Amino acid sequence: MEIIEFPIKGLKLIKLKAFHDDRGFFTERFNLEKFKELGLPAEFVQDNFSRSKYGVLRGLHYQTDPAQGKLVTCLNGEIFDVAVDIRKDSPTYGQHVSVTLRGDEPSWFWIPAGFAHGFCVTSKEGADVLYKVDAEYNPKTERSLYWNSPPLRINWPSIEYTLSPKDSSCEKFT
Repeated sequence: MEIIEFPIKGLKLIKLKAFHDDRGFFTERFNLEKFKELGLPAEFVQDNFSRSKYGVLRGLHYQTDPAQGKLVTCLNGEIFDVAVDIRKDSPTYGQHVSVTLRGDEPSWFWIPAGFAHGFCVTSKEGADVLYKVDAEYNPKTERSLYWNSPPLRINWPSIEYTLSPKDSSCEKFT
């Protein structure tokens, strides 16, 4: 495993070791002991999966009570993945990190509680995304930030996006 840390405290990209041959590749996606050594949660309470077409943009989502940490991976295709620091007392409040996750380059993006999360699908064949969360889903405290709020200055890929009605009309980050 290779761990990449970012200037925004808590975010980590975990690049997994893959064993390739003419049949494809094998990787160990999740190993509890190795993840504990990295300081990641020892217990995830839910796995979420989405299959999205090219150009679909999901996010920027978060929930307040309980706040969720997310461990995100792309199983197939490619996504542009974004985490925005929304911790009001953080010196990096309003800043973001973006990474490209690909199904053929196994990795995880750890996004701790206190971040809004979103992604867009950049591969023509679509993408399958799996993420583990460390707290129960609570629809009453689910929130969304407008994906293209000017203060965030996220350099999204230049493609035509498909958004849900919820993601098209949520609050802007100020």
